[in-house]
Amino acid sequence: MPTLILLRHGRSTANTEGLLAGWTPGVALDERGAAQAGALPERLAAVPLAEIVTSPLQRCQETVAPLLAARPGLTPHTDDRIGECDYGDWSGRKLAELVDEPLMEVVQQHPTAAAFPGGESMRTMQHRAAEAVREWNARVERDHGPDAVYLMCSHGDIIKSLVADALGLHLDLFQRISVEPCSVTAIRYTRLRPYLLRLGDTGDFASLAPREKPAEGDAPVGGGAGAP
Repeated sequence: MPTLILLRHGRSTANTEGLLAGWTPGVALDERGAAQAGALPERLAAVPLAEIVTSPLQRCQETVAPLLAARPGLTPHTDDRIGECDYGDWSGRKLAELVDEPLMEVVQQHPTAAAFPGGESMRTMQHRAAEAVREWNARVERDHGPDAVYLMCSHGDIIKSLVADALGLHLDLFQRISVEPCSVTAIRYTRLRPYLLRLGDTGDFASLAPREKPAEGDAPVGGGAGAP
């Protein structure tokens, strides 16, 4: 079965403003995010991509644009099922304002029980994304062979949930996973089990350096802004 490269979109204006974007329209890459996207063709130059699938949201479409320009033979596919979690009434709100919401503790500690008001549950989010991957695995293998590699550009919580699915981790543990903007996560699927080959690889280790303000204990909902 194919190898899947999961690419988180580059840093967005919502990331830097501390907003939970969700499906809010008009959320674009910021200057750094555009530079991250511009570096993708070189970062992935050695990888023959059979297909590129992307979330319909603007920040993902902008992230893959330089890669598509460098590979004019590829036609992108848009799949709503790998779009961001629908945070409902939380969409567009400041993360700092959401910290004191009782639901936030559930999101952090027991995400299988978390459903966003006016939006979807985290279980639904993981299920739709995992079903999309399984269908694309079959399609890519059928059209390009079992050794093919394809790319999906998606969002932090989606990618974390897919990693948990691949590793057989309960969704309640997925907040222990971290993927930075424009990071590459690679999963090789086989008949019996998936193998995690890369996790949140940016090629940049700046985020590992100590920060003036210590990292919070909770996972950043939506994925966080990455290295300062």
